[in-house]
Amino acid sequence: MALHPQTAVVLEALKALGNPPIHEVDPATARANYAAMRVASTVALPEIRDLDAGGVCTRLYRPAAAGGGLFVYLHGGGWVLGDLDSHDDVCRKLAVASGHTVVAVDYRLAPEHRAPAAYDDCTAATRWLHAHAADLGCDPARVGIGGDSAGGHLATLVALHAGVPLRCQLLVYPVTDLRATAPSHAENAEGYILTAASMRWFIDHYLGPALAAERADPRHSPLLAPDADLRRAPATLVITAQYDPLRDEGEAYAARLAGLGVPTSLVRYPGQVHAFFSMSEMLDDARSAIAASGAFIRTHLG
Repeated sequence: MALHPQTAVVLEALKALGNPPIHEVDPATARANYAAMRVASTVALPEIRDLDAGGVCTRLYRPAAAGGGLFVYLHGGGWVLGDLDSHDDVCRKLAVASGHTVVAVDYRLAPEHRAPAAYDDCTAATRWLHAHAADLGCDPARVGIGGDSAGGHLATLVALHAGVPLRCQLLVYPVTDLRATAPSHAENAEGYILTAASMRWFIDHYLGPALAAERADPRHSPLLAPDADLRRAPATLVITAQYDPLRDEGEAYAARLAGLGVPTSLVRYPGQVHAFFSMSEMLDDARSAIAASGAFIRTHLG
């Protein structure tokens, strides 16, 4: 399918801003350019508040008539960009769509804090949220996790290794293989928001020189994890985009989970690009993806 017409308009608008590619600037400039594109959410919720989750800053989103589930959300941004504000609109909409409490995690960013700092923060926060779920008005037996892009990568690792019982995981165009060698990295190398060069920039900042040779380590590339680890994964929904360098590795992860008997659904959005999930004010497909994600969370958190 050709690029979705709505998405083509968005790409032209981004091009008109004249910002240089991420891989040509330093992290501080990339963060400033990313923050400048934020638009305040118009979704109102009865309760939004920041929490200290075992030393990690998080933000709770509780919808009206909330069910008892708790869904942990890890933002994208290549482990270098993003924070509680960058994905505020996504979290509000997931809370409404799912009918359950969502808690976003503000993990440390690279290159100031390289791997495994982000994973350590996400693990610590998820363990704390599970242990204190009842204090937050939620059921510790009904906890899920998810994230987009680098957040999806971190969600897979937490689900496999943190030792927290999870009902489900939502992986939106996740990073699963830091070798970045899947065909979609070449097929969609340029022109669709996330480029192959920018993905290498993100990975280099995340791992740093000390871990550069460990891209194939399952602790960093969950697609390469042994079967015994992957069988521990909870019910999974993977969302991918046709014109995304990360498409193939997300779909390969879904295939591995399904092949090992993990209840897994895969939805590819034809004509879409990386980051479309965060554009629900402009893209019909993003609204559809959030609705589907909310339904998935609601099904598994009860």
